Amino acid sequence: MQQIPAVFLAFKDEDTPVLAKVMASITLCYALSPIDLIPDFIPVLGYLDDVILLPALLALTIRLIPKEVWERNRRASADMWKGGKPKRWYYALPIIAVWLLTLWLIIRTIWF
Repeated sequence: MQQIPAVFLAFKDEDTPVLAKVMASITLCYALSPIDLIPDFIPVLGYLDDVILLPALLALTIRLIPKEVWERNRRASADMWKGGKPKRWYYALPIIAVWLLTLWLIIRTIWF
């Protein structure tokens, strides 16, 4: 995932359109979150999000960023995050929110 640092820089870039920034924030939160939408211990499905969902989010985000802005940020990010991606627990909050909403909907369906 060498594009993640470039997406991060494009997110902070003033020349990036608002829609691209929204998609970049979603992509970055998902990519940097220590918690997956589908946990890896679930056979097959656990790895599908890493194989399908994250590349799809990246591809969509990159498409929304203008080419010149993308190239500039891709070049600037060449050596960024060499030691691996940072792990920040606050990036897990959107994933936790999705799981809590899902759990609430299941409980509501069963009991009400």
